[in-house]
Amino acid sequence: MMARAYFDYAAAAPLLPEARDAMVPFLGFEFGNPASLHRGGEVPRRAIETARELVAALINARPGEVVFESSASEANNHAVKGLALSRMDKGRHIIISAIEHASVLEPARSLERLGFEVTRLPVDREGRVGPDTLAAAIRPDTILVSVMHANYEVGVIQDIAALAQVAHEHKALFHSDGTAAVGRVPIDVVGLGVDAYSFPAQSIYGPKGAAALFVKRGVRPVSLIEGGFQENNRRAGTENVAAIAGFGAAARVAGSELETWSADLARLSRRVVAELPRRLDHVVLTGPAAGRLPGHASFCVEFVEGEAMLLSLDDEGIAAASGSSCTARTLKASHVLLALGLPHALAQSSLVLTLGWESTDAEVDYFLDKLPPIVQRLREMSPLYARHLRGEDPYATRPGETCDNEHTHEEEN
Repeated sequence: MMARAYFDYAAAAPLLPEARDAMVPFLGFEFGNPASLHRGGEVPRRAIETARELVAALINARPGEVVFESSASEANNHAVKGLALSRMDKGRHIIISAIEHASVLEPARSLERLGFEVTRLPVDREGRVGPDTLAAAIRPDTILVSVMHANYEVGVIQDIAALAQVAHEHKALFHSDGTAAVGRVPIDVVGLGVDAYSFPAQSIYGPKGAAALFVKRGVRPVSLIEGGFQENNRRAGTENVAAIAGFGAAARVAGSELETWSADLARLSRRVVAELPRRLDHVVLTGPAAGRLPGHASFCVEFVEGEAMLLSLDDEGIAAASGSSCTARTLKASHVLLALGLPHALAQSSLVLTLGWESTDAEVDYFLDKLPPIVQRLREMSPLYARHLRGEDPYATRPGETCDNEHTHEEEN
């Protein structure tokens, strides 16, 4: 048995050696506060600004347009809440897609409690938001649109440039969560036409505890963390210098290796998408069949539960996921898959593989060998599979049955 086969890079990724090396001084003798006027603050301050230049270069931004944050969740909160609050005198209508990450969905709900209106755009069966759909939803009082660049659950990549153009034609700002896209496809925030763009260091194999929010020059979101003058008065608090330094080093590596990473990831994930249905019946691909996120493969494996598959795979040394890492323990069908129109029971059978720069063909082979017998064993215990064998609709709700997933997001909190 292989020692380990890791297919959950969306949840956590290994740290690049270059990023680790860049962090070490700031975990030891270079402990100074970058805000200090004495010499102890000089090296940390310079490290932050160097990292800002490297991160900006990775996405074709100006260094002054990059705000360092603690996580992509914080960056998304800052973008959605901060931009909405900064423009509330012009309107109180916000548009997001139905498949956003919780760190966009929840700030939108918070704004609703403050009197804003939120429209959640539907997506097609592959998870795409159509520019025409967005145009139809925009109103004169729409001030902000937020649509993620790529989705880690179904691998769809949105046409952000077209969507941002629609928003700007109606004088609305446009934000995109780039967590899934950065490190896998080239990012040019100028070409995309976005006003704000967020992503964590982990997307490029940097450390946890650092993220970036690109804010276009001239756009000024309200600060959510108040107190000090850090980040040009946009986010208060002493910076996590070690994590930011590691972020910058990872950005330097990503800038030079992205083309190779992307090609390798696309080849490996194409293998999974093409070969798994040949080895296992009743497998439903989720997301687009072509043009999907490099290093991404996602399926619903009919008649079994995603949790049972994950635990069985883990017993074989294989790490995978079922839905977003931020909702992996809720035991609910993914809101993303439900938005695609999948039945609840089918959505609960999801399996998501996200590969990374260290992934190999041997790992893919091992997964393809191990999953079919696991699924066969689980199906032998599945009442859904028994219904299927009897020629019944396994996803039809019978009298007296309820679905555990048919409760609201409010109940969840």
